[in-house]
Amino acid sequence: MAEAVRSLERAFDLLEHLADGGGEMALSELTEVSGLPMPTIYRLMRTLVNQGYVRQEPSKRYALGPRLIRLGEGASRLLGTWARPALTRLVDEVGETANMAVLEGDEAVYIAQVPSRHSMRMFTEVGRRVKPHCTGVGKALLAQLPEQRVREILARTGMPAHTPNTFTDPDALLDELARVRERGYAVDDGEQEIGVRCVAVPLPGTPALTAFSVSGPSARMTRAAVDEVVPIMLRVAERFAEDLRP
Repeated sequence: MAEAVRSLERAFDLLEHLADGGGEMALSELTEVSGLPMPTIYRLMRTLVNQGYVRQEPSKRYALGPRLIRLGEGASRLLGTWARPALTRLVDEVGETANMAVLEGDEAVYIAQVPSRHSMRMFTEVGRRVKPHCTGVGKALLAQLPEQRVREILARTGMPAHTPNTFTDPDALLDELARVRERGYAVDDGEQEIGVRCVAVPLPGTPALTAFSVSGPSARMTRAAVDEVVPIMLRVAERFAEDLRP
């Protein structure tokens, strides 16, 4: 039984390493990051391949498999459900619509929302997918990735301009992401929609790349209001992240 449990722990660790490596790694890379003997990794990866949780590419590299999608979708729905009390707390304290989003593939996906009680408020459908370069949550998510990974995502998605304020140059966006990491939050200043300002914070230590955001009309979400909102968001995000940790 102890050996079976140890094998299960190692299999989950290998899936985590694949996820951390961008979803695809060679056997030699897995050996290096895991510290496990290559025969052990090969045996575990073959089992995961047979179960559909890992697939082997023609190049012989291992990649996260399609069967994880169903698990991920279910986990995302649960994550959104768990986040609702935290988002409600943000709406109570800030007064504007609060959202939660995760990075799925190359897009930011909204998985939970609690609307503002103002008659004039922002609304984003749960399940909506957006390119990450032009939204607060998108920038908060990208800021958690290495520069090379960000460049790869931007090369695939492109950087179309939604407004005159949208970042359309990868280098300029990377400079902005450096500022996001330094100050701990991202701002969408009319980059997705004119007249709307959004503040987003990453959720450190969560199982997936995740961010909270608060958005409202620029007339209410002034720059001075942003300075007041950020500490509240950071506190709520940290508390929620702590609740998720095993």
